[in-house]
Amino acid sequence: MNNSKSGNSRRNFLLAVGTGGAAAVAAIGAKTLPTTAQPTTKRDPKAAGYQLSDHVRNYYRTTLV
Repeated sequence: MNNSKSGNSRRNFLLAVGTGGAAAVAAIGAKTLPTTAQPTTKRDPKAAGYQLSDHVRNYYRTTLV
C-alpha cells in the first residue's frame, strides 16, 4: 500500500528536522561560550622575567633530596 511509504517519508523528515535542530543548538552553544578574561594589570618592565620569591624558594626547598 502507498500509505506505508508516506509514513516512512514523514518519519525520515521528522528525524532530519530533529537532527538539524540539535546541530543548530550545538553550533549556537559553541559559538557563545565565554572566553577567558585577559589580565588588565600592567607589570613593571624592570620586574619582567624570572623572580625568586618565597613560594619559589619553598618549592626548591621541598624538592631537595
